[in-house]
Amino acid sequence: MTPGQDDRSLMGLISDLSQQVTTLLQTEGKLLRTELYEKAEKAGAGAAEVLGGAICLMAALLILLQALVIALANAGLGAGWSSLLVGIVVALVGALLVRTGAANMKPSQLTPDRTTGQLKRDASVIKDQVK
Repeated sequence: MTPGQDDRSLMGLISDLSQQVTTLLQTEGKLLRTELYEKAEKAGAGAAEVLGGAICLMAALLILLQALVIALANAGLGAGWSSLLVGIVVALVGALLVRTGAANMKPSQLTPDRTTGQLKRDASVIKDQVK
């Protein structure tokens, strides 16, 4: 090979590398946007569960207060204790919804793990190609 051919092939390699890195970064950007959208949907679902749990807890509080009033008023404890039982069940359901919804909104659940891992692998490949 002549020196001119070496230079052109080196320039071609640099051009190819530049194109490939650009394409890779664009693809990684698309992956990041997609993953962040998925995580945002998950956070939205968690927020809906928390809201549902909060509504159930509010209803439970009202029922429990009603049960307490009825229980104290009647001292026979018939209707009041049944209201109390319903209130406790609603409170348990609400607490479960709040707990699962809050777990889905933890920051560790919302990080773009796949994109981060892929970017690390890509950086490693680019370093190997440059060497």
